Amino acid sequence: MDKHLVQGTVPRMKGSLFTSMFLSLFLLTLMSLSFGWAWTAPDCIIADSSLLPNIFYYIPVCSLAPGLHLFASCSNVNDLAGTLTAVPQSIEGLCLQGTISILPADAFQHFPKLQLLRLQLGTIRISPGAFQGLNQLQHLSFEHPAPCCVSLFLPPDALEPLRFLSSLSFQGYCLNNSQSIWLPISLSHLTLRHSCLTELQELQGLFPSLVSGSSPTASSSPWPPFLEVLDLSANLQLSRVGVKALHGLQIHSLRLDGTPLSELELLDSGLLHLDSLSLVATDAKILPGNVTAYFELRALDLGRNRIQNIGDGELPNCHSLELLSLHANGLQSLPTRFLSALSQLQRLNLSMNKLGPNLLLPEGLVSSNLRVLDLSHNGLSSLPSGAFSSLPQLQELWLSGNNISNISSESLGGLRWLKTLDLSWNQIKALMPGWLSYLPALTSLNLLGTNMEHLSGSQLQGPQKLSHLQLGSPEVLEIYPPWPLTLLSLEAQANTYIQFRIPSGEPFLFLENLTLQTTYVLLHPDNTTVHFPSLRHLTLQGCNSNIFSSRQPQRFFSQLPLLEHLHFWSNHDSSEVLQLFGMPRLRVLELGDLDCFYHQSSPVKLEVLLKELPQLEVLALSNMNLGNLSISSFRGLSLLRLLMLNSEWALGLDSSLQELIPQMPEYVYFSDITFTCQCESSWVGPWATHAPKSFVYGLEKSICMANASDHSKTLLLSFLSGHCPHDPELQCFLTSFTLVLLLIIVALLGCPKWPWLRYLWALFHAWWWKLGGRHPRSQYHYDVFISYCGQDRAWVLEELVPALEKPLPTGEGLRLCLPERDFGFGQDRMDTIATSMESSRSIICVLSHQALDSPWCNLELRLATYHLVARPVTARLLLLFLEPIDRRQLHSYHRLARWLQKEDYLDLPQGRAEWEAFWEQLRRRLRKAGQEKED
Repeated sequence: MDKHLVQGTVPRMKGSLFTSMFLSLFLLTLMSLSFGWAWTAPDCIIADSSLLPNIFYYIPVCSLAPGLHLFASCSNVNDLAGTLTAVPQSIEGLCLQGTISILPADAFQHFPKLQLLRLQLGTIRISPGAFQGLNQLQHLSFEHPAPCCVSLFLPPDALEPLRFLSSLSFQGYCLNNSQSIWLPISLSHLTLRHSCLTELQELQGLFPSLVSGSSPTASSSPWPPFLEVLDLSANLQLSRVGVKALHGLQIHSLRLDGTPLSELELLDSGLLHLDSLSLVATDAKILPGNVTAYFELRALDLGRNRIQNIGDGELPNCHSLELLSLHANGLQSLPTRFLSALSQLQRLNLSMNKLGPNLLLPEGLVSSNLRVLDLSHNGLSSLPSGAFSSLPQLQELWLSGNNISNISSESLGGLRWLKTLDLSWNQIKALMPGWLSYLPALTSLNLLGTNMEHLSGSQLQGPQKLSHLQLGSPEVLEIYPPWPLTLLSLEAQANTYIQFRIPSGEPFLFLENLTLQTTYVLLHPDNTTVHFPSLRHLTLQGCNSNIFSSRQPQRFFSQLPLLEHLHFWSNHDSSEVLQLFGMPRLRVLELGDLDCFYHQSSPVKLEVLLKELPQLEVLALSNMNLGNLSISSFRGLSLLRLLMLNSEWALGLDSSLQELIPQMPEYVYFSDITFTCQCESSWVGPWATHAPKSFVYGLEKSICMANASDHSKTLLLSFLSGHCPHDPELQCFLTSFTLVLLLIIVALLGCPKWPWLRYLWALFHAWWWKLGGRHPRSQYHYDVFISYCGQDRAWVLEELVPALEKPLPTGEGLRLCLPERDFGFGQDRMDTIATSMESSRSIICVLSHQALDSPWCNLELRLATYHLVARPVTARLLLLFLEPIDRRQLHSYHRLARWLQKEDYLDLPQGRAEWEAFWEQLRRRLRKAGQEKED
C-alpha cells in the first residue's frame, strides 16, 4: 500500500472518529436536555423576586431581602438532598420549611450565589462545614413558627465560611447546647426571639466575640465589638442582666419588646453605646429616664405599655431623644412643658391613647424641632384654632381614626412646612373653601373613610405641589374640577358610585397612579370620556365591566398610551363583554372575580381579551371561568414571562398548546385549579416534568373532574398517566427538534476551516452551563490578575486593592491575584504567572515609566498579551496608566499599541477629587467583562 495514502488515511480516520464521538456526545446532551432536566420542583416555588407582587396574593412565599433576583421557597422538606436537586443552582434566595434532623456538611455547596437562607426545619443539628461554599451569603435565619423553644445545635466554627454575613436570626430556637459560636466581623444584625435566654450574660458563652476581651480574636482587635441591631424580643424568661454582661459592646439599636427585663438593669449591662431602645409591651409604667440619660438615647419606643401619666420630673433626663413612641399607653394628658423639655425631639407617636375629645397641646412648643406628630385614634372631636401653631417645623400630621367633624384653616394655621396630612376615617361631611390656605407645602392629603359626598377642586386650593390625594365616602362620591395640576396619584372609594365631572382639555395631565374602589364609575352627562395621557398604574376594585365597554355612549377610559399595570377585580354581574384596547404598553394584567359576567353565557375568550396587548409580560387570572385554553388564547404574547391561573373550575388544556412549548412563559403557576379529566390534556404531564424553559408549579396536587357531579378528587397527573396513552406528539416534537439540530451540526462540521470549531465549542460550553442554571465561574479562581512593578506597589496595595477587594458598598468584593501575596514559595515564577492569568477573568496591567523599565513587568505584559491572543474567548485585558506616557514608548509592545486602539485602557486622574468617578468607571468595566464571560 502506498505510504502517502496510509499517512493520509490515518488523519481522516482520526477526524471521523472525533466527529463521531463529538456528535454522539452532542446528541446525548440534547436528549438529556429534552427529556431529563425538569424545572418542576415538588413543593417548591421558584420565581424572580421582581414577580413577587404578582404572585404573593395567590401563593404563600417567604419574605426576602431587597435586591435579590431568583429565589426558591420549598415546604414539606424531609429529604434535603432530593429537594435541592430540583432547585436551580443560580438562586440567590432559598427558604426551606420541613423536618430535617441533621444539616449535613456541604449541604449548599452547589449554590455559590446564595445571599439569603431561611431555615424552618424543626429540631436540627448543624454539622461542621454545613455552610461551606456560601461565600456570598448575607442573611441567615433559623425560624420555628410556634412561640416555643426547640433545640438547635450550632458548632463553634459553623459560621466561619460566611465572610459577608450581615444578618443572623434565631427565632423560636434554644441554643443551650451551643457555646463559643464564631460570629463574622461583617455581622451587623443579630436576632434571638422566643429563645431560652434568662439573662444577658448567657450571650457571652454563646457569642464570645460580642464581649470585648473575652477571646483572643476580640482582644487583638483594635476596635470594640459592634452591632447595628441586637433584637432580644419575646424572651419571656429574660429577667436578669448580670454585671458587665455585654462589656464593651457597641450597639446602635437594642430591641427588648415583650420581655420582662427591667430597663434600670441596663445600666449595669456594660454596653458601650446605644442609640435606639425598643421596650414595646414590657409592662412599663414610667419613662426610663435614667437609661435614656445614661446612653443619651436618640430613639425610644414604649408602645403598648401602661404609662398613663408622665411627671414633669421624668422629662429632663430625656433631652437627647429625637424619636419617642408612646402609642397605646392610655395617656389622658401631657405635662405642661412636655416638648419644651425634649428640645431635640423630631418624631412623636401618641396614637391610640385617650387625649380627646378636645385637643389640648401643652405650652412651650415654639422652640421644638418636631417634624412628625401622630395623634391617630385618640377620640378627638375638634381642633381648636391655632392648635398646631406652636409647631412651625411640623412636616407630617396624622389624625386618622378620630371623631373630627369640622376643620378650618385656623385649626391648621402656622403649618407652612407641612407635607403630609392624614384625616382619614373621621366624621368630616364638608370642607370650607380655603381650609388649606395655610399649607402651601402640602404634597399628600388623605380623606378616606369620611362622609363627604361632594368634593370640588376649589376646596383643594392653597397647596402649590399637592401630588397624592385619597378620597372616600360611604355610598356616593361626586368629584368636580378644578383639579390640582401637580396631581400624580389619586385614590377614591365609595360603595355605590363615583361620578367625575371633567372640563374640556386634559385635567389629569400628569396623573400616574389611579385607584378606584366602587361599583360604578360614572361621567357627568356633559362629558363623554376622560384622558389620562400619563397614567401608568390603574387599580379597579369591585367596578362594573361597563367601564371598559365600547357600547356605552360614555367611555371613562378611551386611550391609555402609557399604562403599564392594570389590576381589575370585580364581583358584580354585567352583560357587557370586557374589552381591553388602547393600552399598547401594558406589561402587567391582573383580572379577578369576573366569572359572574359570563355565568349565563360562554366562557371568557382570552384571544379577544388579549389580542391588543403585545407587550404583556405578566398575566394573572383568578376566577374567570376560562373554560378551555388553546393556542389561540396566547397567540401574539411572545414577551409573556409569568402566567398565573387561580380559582378556576373545570379548566381544560387543549392539545394545541403543545405548539407553544418553546415559547411558554418562564413561570407558569396553577393555584386552586380543578381541571377536566380528559386525555386531550395528556401532554401536560411530560411537559411539566421535562419543560426545558418553564418552571411549572401546582400540577402535582391539582385534581380533575370527569363531569359536574364528580366529587372523587382524582389527581390530574394520576388520571393522565393511568387512563391516557403516552402522548406521541410531544415526543415527536422533541425528537424532530433534536434531529434538526443534529443536521445543522453535521453541516457545520463539514466545513474545511477547522480552527473555528474551538470557538463553537466554547460557545456551546457556555450555553450548556447557562441552560443548567449555572455559569462557568468555577473555571476562574480569580476575578482579576494585577500586574505591577515594585515602585508602584504602595499605590496598588493602598488604593487599587481596597477599591476592588473590599465587600460592597465600599468595594466590589472581587478576588484579586497579587503575585507577591498569592504566589507560594519555591514555585516557578513564570509558570505561576501564566497559570494565574489563565485562571483569572480579567487582567489589569498597571503601567508607569518604572513599569516599562522593569524586566518582570515586561515579561508579565508579554504573557498577558500572548494569553489574550491565544485565548480570546476567555480573557479580558485592561491597561491602567498611572501617569501620562507617550504612546510611542509602546512601539516594542505592538499588541499593547493595538489594544489602545480598542480603548480598553484607563488613565488615572492626576487630581484626587476625580478618583471616585475613576473607581466607578473601572468597576463598570470589570462588571461588563464578568457579564460577557458568563453570557
